[in-house]
Amino acid sequence: MSYGQGGPPSQWDPWKPQSQQPWSSGGGSGQSPDWAALAEASETRHKRRRLLFIGGGAIATVAIGTAVAVAVVSANGSNQASDPSSQLPAATDLPSATGTVPSFAPTSAPPPLDPKDFVSSAQKDRAPLGPDVLFPGTQLTMGDTVYKKGPTADTRNCASAAKATLPKVLTDNGCSRLLRVTYTKDDIAVTVGVAVFDTEAQAAKAKQQADAKSIIKSLAGGGVKEFCDGAVCRSTTNSYGRYAYFTLSGFTAAKNVTEKDKAVFATGNDLAEFTFRQIRRRGEAQASAAAEE
Repeated sequence: MSYGQGGPPSQWDPWKPQSQQPWSSGGGSGQSPDWAALAEASETRHKRRRLLFIGGGAIATVAIGTAVAVAVVSANGSNQASDPSSQLPAATDLPSATGTVPSFAPTSAPPPLDPKDFVSSAQKDRAPLGPDVLFPGTQLTMGDTVYKKGPTADTRNCASAAKATLPKVLTDNGCSRLLRVTYTKDDIAVTVGVAVFDTEAQAAKAKQQADAKSIIKSLAGGGVKEFCDGAVCRSTTNSYGRYAYFTLSGFTAAKNVTEKDKAVFATGNDLAEFTFRQIRRRGEAQASAAAEE
């Protein structure tokens, strides 16, 4: 069979540049192209392109992943990419719990002032002094008990305000002043006597030398009847700083005090305690003033 002047038609391949487009039967220059075949060939080309695009994208993804893995290995050093502990600092780089602790120079704050120092010598005890300074007001409250303040007295002749063995004790130890005040409650009266010395040692020695007969004179007047003048009364002796202080408690009805008279004992104890507090407060006030200078 003859295929015409140009020889047998070549096999058409859409992906070969020199292949010829097949035509439908009927030959001649007037023949029209086979549109169905062209459409099928075009669809085939599109499918192959999509497969090539997908395949190329997968290859690119693998390439990027490989590059990232290589970068991680390079950043972490050889053979350490999967070892989290390789990123921790070495033990020698960690701060030590037993490192040097900062030290501070010790302070040299002055010791607090002792209030007793200010009532232990005439040189330091310079605050005003008098019966109404140590025993202010018109009455005294100790707990639930209220005592009415009576007469006061102040003398430089200590022996003149003492009785029995006390005048000699005061004189021998250099007593320079004796303050007295009387308080009353009902039919009980108590006189407090505060003997002033130049030093704490003198006051302590006077206290030591005083005996059961070393008593001060009771102080009456201003509505307070005479008491402890011939009757038995209860007395106390003590000292603090450069002060020796005494109490004499009894009945204004001139009767003797016995051990059963607890109210008389309580009255004397209250006034002795109050006297001690007042002398101590005197030292505290002077120490506080000195600390602020």
